[in-house]
Amino acid sequence: MSKKLFITGTGTDVGKTYVTGLIVKKLQESGRNAAYYKAAMSGNERGADGRLIPGDALHVKNVSGIIQPLDEMCPYIYETAVSPHLASRIEGGPVRMDVVRKGFDEVCSRYDYVTMEGSGGILCPICYDEKEIWLEDVIKELGLSSLLIADAGLGTINSVVLTVEYMRSRQLPVKGIFFNHYHPGNAMEEDNIRMCEHMTGLKVLACIADGSGDLNMDAEALAALYEE
Repeated sequence: MSKKLFITGTGTDVGKTYVTGLIVKKLQESGRNAAYYKAAMSGNERGADGRLIPGDALHVKNVSGIIQPLDEMCPYIYETAVSPHLASRIEGGPVRMDVVRKGFDEVCSRYDYVTMEGSGGILCPICYDEKEIWLEDVIKELGLSSLLIADAGLGTINSVVLTVEYMRSRQLPVKGIFFNHYHPGNAMEEDNIRMCEHMTGLKVLACIADGSGDLNMDAEALAALYEE
């Protein structure tokens, strides 16, 4: 049976996809049969054939070296760079939970470690007009625990604590925190680690500097975050 983990963030542009690529790479390089999945991607570009390319999935695939085909990685791909609920209102093709579930289950049947990335922050609306689906509904439907990606810099204490408290209020388990855009030795960022750990009771498990090509975390410790 596959082991799974959900990757969410304190907001848009904190580097979820970048960090997810390093996570999947670490699993793959440790000899684990790793895969990636995302329910919906917005802001994608078209290839020469006119088809939309799932940009986040392609990034993770290229960084990690996994052999998983792109067409397994995301059932809903939109061109407009807005949240999935609005992108589908503009372009059509609203997200259906049964489709997301089916795709996820199929990936889980083929790979041992499945990393699922969310869209935006924890309150991202996935579908609204046809049926109300929020990111937390996807997490609950698939029974996943989460890892929280946050920016290491100014304002992160507020965004981390609010996100964690919201997730706990919704019975969404959080395994720990990764800090992205980290600058070693920066006094404010070091204090942010201490304060976020103090306020949430969670550990900052890894800190990732810009341009890092590897995750500074033991592969066994990383794999231990995944659950069946």
